[in-house]
Amino acid sequence: MKTYTNPTPDTWAELCQRPQLELEFLESSVRNVLNRVRKSGDEALLELTAQYDKVQLASLEVGAAEIEAAGRALPEALKDAIRTAAANIEKFHAAQRRDVLKVETTPGVHCWRKGVAIDKVGIYIPGGSAPLFSTVLMLGIPARLAGCREIVLCSPPDKTGAINPAILFAAAHVGIKRICKVGGAQAIAAMAYGTPSVPKVYKIFGPGNQYVTKAKQLVQEEGLAIDMPAGPSEVLVMADETAEPAFVAADLLSQAEHGEDSQVMLVLNDARLLAPVEAEIERQLTQLPRRDIARKALANSRAVVLADRQQALDFVNTYAPEHLILNIARADAVAGAVINAGSVFIGNYTPEAMGDYASGTNHTLPTNGFARAFAGVSLESFMKYITFQEVSAAGIRALGPVVERMAEAEQLEAHKMAIRVRLDKLASNP
Repeated sequence: MKTYTNPTPDTWAELCQRPQLELEFLESSVRNVLNRVRKSGDEALLELTAQYDKVQLASLEVGAAEIEAAGRALPEALKDAIRTAAANIEKFHAAQRRDVLKVETTPGVHCWRKGVAIDKVGIYIPGGSAPLFSTVLMLGIPARLAGCREIVLCSPPDKTGAINPAILFAAAHVGIKRICKVGGAQAIAAMAYGTPSVPKVYKIFGPGNQYVTKAKQLVQEEGLAIDMPAGPSEVLVMADETAEPAFVAADLLSQAEHGEDSQVMLVLNDARLLAPVEAEIERQLTQLPRRDIARKALANSRAVVLADRQQALDFVNTYAPEHLILNIARADAVAGAVINAGSVFIGNYTPEAMGDYASGTNHTLPTNGFARAFAGVSLESFMKYITFQEVSAAGIRALGPVVERMAEAEQLEAHKMAIRVRLDKLASNP
């Protein structure tokens, strides 16, 4: 990790830049995939699956027998772990429901706002070297709680033509019935445009590589909703002399193993704390199957030393991390002053891994600094809110003249007339 000691605020913007993999022709390549799927539907999906996933499929849809077989294949201990995590995620997200609150803004004028489920949603689940069955829980549970009528899940098949059994078990556990064997940008295209096997949806959720991310961005430009702007995953650990170097190293590595373009940041109050953390990183790296990926991610990572705690907090809020871990004294007080972060993990015994899997919070979070303006996925992400108003005769008598004056000032006479004809009717029939 490259170290920066007491960098001045004018240098922070550069320090907060995220790494990007240089992928030539990324946009043109993804546009080509989108156009092929839009034009040829399932035929294109099968061809692209053979090209990228190296498997010839007879069908894109997962049948009930495959789902049942996946459940039998999983160890009971893992199934119990998935059930426990699902229960916690459901408990946390169910508590986010809001009651409908009617407000009388003027006597006789009632307004309210009602949450309505998005009718059709799509969920993308990566299935490569790290099949993210936990994301099935994070997206499928709030979708079901919101009341989405149709939930479509897409995930790439392996070279045998199967989806990872943990993904299928998790999907069945949360009640997802429509599962399709398709990955990459072509999966996003299928859910955006619809094919005979993959229904068209109104909003797409889920993480993915840069091809998936670019596909989501492009279909959003065409008018389809997506969960949020997202990129490579990231963590910022804020640590002081009370932190355990082994804990800090493990938290940094748990993020670095996601991918070569992941970023880990370490903010310290004393440069002397870096050496024991780096020693722990080297010791723990040798135990990781994905150590080569983690090493490449660490090459893009930084340690920032800021002795002043307020300045350190200001740097954290400038960086706006997807995940923020506070391994510091008086962590609660600092957490209360965090304004830009996707999810905050407080204290030495709250690793990011807890939120990634089973504490109950959602792990689908804004990256690349978007936490300055975006929140992570919640129950409301699967809903839209419709406002209602009802005005009585007494209400239009009281408020109508106000609307007339405003409409007249904006030179919108038809708006004024919509009020006047009603007031005249009431005046003629007292």
